[in-house]
Amino acid sequence: MGQRTQAAAGCLTAAVGAGAGLAVWAVDVRKRLWRFEAAPDWSVLYAELPLAVLGGVAAALTVWALLRRLRPRR
Repeated sequence: MGQRTQAAAGCLTAAVGAGAGLAVWAVDVRKRLWRFEAAPDWSVLYAELPLAVLGGVAAALTVWALLRRLRPRR
């Protein structure tokens, strides 16, 4: 696999991981946002959302790196 292909695969993997993190975060977001009766809980947006997206990217890139290491070289 060429260097450009590896770079493209890594970027694509990061984008897919970000999408997966966003999809996991979006489950029941309305319940978490309106957790309290008085006002919305904005930490759902400024704390949980970035952590979910970064966690998805980190998990996807970790899996990609492990698969690259375990795959035999030619």
